[in-house]
Amino acid sequence: MKAAVLNQVGDDKLELRDDVTTTAPGPQEVRIKIKACGVCHSDLSAMDGTLPALAPGVIGHEGAGEVVEIGSAVTSLAVGDHVAITFVPPCGKCAQCVTGQAHLCLVHTLSAFTSPRFVVGGNPAFGYAGLGAFAEEMVVPADAAMKVDDDVPWEIAALLSCGILTGVGAVLNTAKVEPGSSVAVIGCGGVGIAVIQGARLAAAAKIVGVDPVVEKHEVAQRFGATHATTPEGVADLNNQLNGGMGFDYVFDVVGLSATIRQAWDLTRRGGHTVVVGAGRADAMVSFSAQELFLHDKTLHGSFYGTANFRRDVPRMIALWRQGRLDLEDMISKRIRLEDVNEGLQALRGGGSLIRQVILFD
Repeated sequence: MKAAVLNQVGDDKLELRDDVTTTAPGPQEVRIKIKACGVCHSDLSAMDGTLPALAPGVIGHEGAGEVVEIGSAVTSLAVGDHVAITFVPPCGKCAQCVTGQAHLCLVHTLSAFTSPRFVVGGNPAFGYAGLGAFAEEMVVPADAAMKVDDDVPWEIAALLSCGILTGVGAVLNTAKVEPGSSVAVIGCGGVGIAVIQGARLAAAAKIVGVDPVVEKHEVAQRFGATHATTPEGVADLNNQLNGGMGFDYVFDVVGLSATIRQAWDLTRRGGHTVVVGAGRADAMVSFSAQELFLHDKTLHGSFYGTANFRRDVPRMIALWRQGRLDLEDMISKRIRLEDVNEGLQALRGGGSLIRQVILFD
């Protein structure tokens, strides 16, 4: 089958190969024919080493598809089921799962770094984040796949698997934004737009999109931002909207030391700074002991939108069906697997791009 392979971390392009196979599904695993996969900035982060990834490996993690084979012990899924797929499958039994933190379950995540599920040119290869959705098929734990209604388009199910849960979840689950509050969002790419939509769903009164790419300002406002500006212009907008006191909630969706610090500085005393962007392990952010004490702010990490995959995917589908969550218009471009390197380069370039989706049929 065809797949896009990262030969070594640091490569700026993936190799398109047609000699890739999957391992056979184990008793509690399923084989999925991929129908759609989003091109996410985290894929770039895996390629350049910002996020941990093993090579050789198949990249891609924001996928949806059809179950074509099930393991002998699988009872939750059947051949023919349409599924959304998660890179943090909850086992449902560990301490994190039973205490309401299913997004932090490590049971299956650890196996992603020890159990190669692909064979490339006769050699074992890993799937990024335990998946590898830039491939025509993949094998995953049954816990990683959840049945969705057949009328949910493949590309919509794919977006739900990562970007939407991460962005909307950061607002509704992590920060629990209150109606009437003020919100700033630093970084207006795909996940940033999902954060803006989450703030709109939470009935925030003021929603400011912050991005150096001016073309993204109109996009941010189209999805619910009341204002948009550059990083250099946000201080003036803070003065205009908040008397310089800061925002109730500020979301960093970039993950750089400078943007996290800017998010903190834009947060009012007693407010909430939420780090959504994936940063490097060696990127440090400094705070003085006095400001931490004196300003009484809360700093949140938001991994995967603090989402419960099995609770929140149906929740997002319901919002989409009601017309309250705009997913179709987040898809800027539909491409083929053969175009993946061009898609990755376009993502690096910024512009008004929100999400590209690879379609396999």
